[in-house]
Amino acid sequence: MCGISLIISGAVRIDLSCLIPDFESQLPQHSDKVQNPSFSVDLKAALQRRGPDSIRSKKLFFFLETYPEDGENLHLFGSGMMIKRLMTSFCSFGIRDDCVISENEVTTSSSSLANPIVEMDFLGATLQLRGTTPVSQPLVDNSRNILIYNGEIFGGLHVDCLGNDTLTLMQALDECCSCSCLGDKSACFCHDNGKTSVPELLSTISGPWALIYWQDVSSTLWFGRDAFGRRSLLVHWPSSDDSRFLLSSVSPESHTNEITDSHVEYCASNNEFWEELSCGIYSIQLVASELHGCLVGKVRKHEWNPGLKKLIEWKRTSVEPKDEKACSGIEQHSLSVPAQKVLIALRDSVMRRAAVNPIMQSNEVGGEKFAPVAILFSGGLDSMILAALLDRCLDSCYEIDLLNVSFDGQFAPDRIAAKAGVKELQRIAPSRRWNLVEIDADLLKLTSEIKHVMSLITPSNTYMDLNIGLALWLAAGGDGWLLEESLNTFSVEKQHLKYKSEAKILLVGTGADEQCAGYGRHRTKYKQGGWLLLHEEMRLDMQRIWKRNLGRDDRCISDNGKEARFPFLDEDVIRILLEIPLWEVADLDQPSGIGDKKILREVARLLQLEDVASLPKRAIQFGSRIARESNKKNFGSNRAANQVSAGSVVIQSRTNGS
Repeated sequence: MCGISLIISGAVRIDLSCLIPDFESQLPQHSDKVQNPSFSVDLKAALQRRGPDSIRSKKLFFFLETYPEDGENLHLFGSGMMIKRLMTSFCSFGIRDDCVISENEVTTSSSSLANPIVEMDFLGATLQLRGTTPVSQPLVDNSRNILIYNGEIFGGLHVDCLGNDTLTLMQALDECCSCSCLGDKSACFCHDNGKTSVPELLSTISGPWALIYWQDVSSTLWFGRDAFGRRSLLVHWPSSDDSRFLLSSVSPESHTNEITDSHVEYCASNNEFWEELSCGIYSIQLVASELHGCLVGKVRKHEWNPGLKKLIEWKRTSVEPKDEKACSGIEQHSLSVPAQKVLIALRDSVMRRAAVNPIMQSNEVGGEKFAPVAILFSGGLDSMILAALLDRCLDSCYEIDLLNVSFDGQFAPDRIAAKAGVKELQRIAPSRRWNLVEIDADLLKLTSEIKHVMSLITPSNTYMDLNIGLALWLAAGGDGWLLEESLNTFSVEKQHLKYKSEAKILLVGTGADEQCAGYGRHRTKYKQGGWLLLHEEMRLDMQRIWKRNLGRDDRCISDNGKEARFPFLDEDVIRILLEIPLWEVADLDQPSGIGDKKILREVARLLQLEDVASLPKRAIQFGSRIARESNKKNFGSNRAANQVSAGSVVIQSRTNGS
């Protein structure tokens, strides 16, 4: 799956008082039409860009019709509810396909249902990587529930080895509790009958996901994203300027052809229009309101199950050694014990994410094996570990694409490290064909690309976000060069051949630095306040990773028709790392390249990656040298950029066209 969206418009009043104080007072008294919409939102075009296998829409309508003989009742069909009203109205609903109205999908014989009062437009763009037969979304089951799901199920809910995640989830959701308790066990009439609630079911899923689900019998809309935010989901809450309620995997691009001051103004407005939906499970139960003369629904946020909630709180078993000898007196050979646990957890995580399913194997042309999985590859510690583990998990007949982006040709630090890394991988896995895909870019020639990536990173809006997003977007595109060597009688000839990676799965090392103290600020916090302050900073990083990194990165990678998978953010990997004493994870009394991410350096040695085990951390914006080129372009020089902390400068606060 590569994208989902929902637009709710018309006579519906969304109550956000449970999430935003005093929100109700911001809305007009009646919401019988969209109030001056800020944008003409073309979400279909934004999702279509991603190259999905299919893209479809289902529209859910609510209608009003007069029944003279029943003038005091308002019926809300599809929800089983009826309320007394001094109003001669009848409310029904119908489900319509994007192109065709199916006669058996409309539940009334009336001919005057042409003017719905409320419309819900569900849109699903499917990039199918699992299962044996193609599945298009949105799905509508026999109970008239509607599901659009962007994610993978790697555990918690059983999916047959040849099955499809979305179909499996749809069946499980149909069996969930549908009473008005909305997950509150104390008020639930279904729990004693063995039924689980929607929040309980979603809490069991291991893996990345974002979801929009209409539960028909309770007239409830469920939506949300996984506990760590590994799949993007943006939201526009209704406002006095634009009363629509929107959810989307990505914001649409502006129609401006050039990056001008007006485009910068558009981005400023667009950033205010959208926000990252915070991780969690939400519900809106729609009811007819006599007071407001429309449908109303209160947004509620639900709790995860206790096991997942504990993981999100990110409490480590042992933070501070009680005895100084606990961290200084450990024998060297014993350090491999926790590292072995991490290695096993990471191997299993990569195995789950790199499985080549039958529907992917159908992409093999003429019996030739292709590269089904690629790695965002800098040649650094994290990407080298993923490469070595992928080699162990993927049949040796398959090639592996290593995607490396540079804004300084062969001189960027990441390009130099990547070439050295490939040699080390060839040493430990000589039978594997490793494709180092060299993706070169010139920032001054990327005018239209920058404009497009600015829409992808929305609502992120700093130069650092743009630099990282652009580097990720180009790398995920996989359009570069391979260095091929051929032997002749007298010498080895080298030539660069044009190459585009067709791998649909992209492994990314996000989460390694946050969990293993890989950032410079971690060392600063440790010097300021020791182990406790270091732990608090790492926990903060993990609890805000959804907002600072993952939504942005998922949008930039998915735009290329690729699916980002994050092995370091597997639930089991996170759990194992939290069970290991902090001083085993990192030792920031040691120099850079030794003490930071200490446990991952030990994992690298267990994988026979001796050279990379001592490489210092280098972020993609610096390793690819896009930050340097961006500083020159937008601020005149690196020095000038550093004086104003260019990375954190908000793009729309400047009007130089970038």
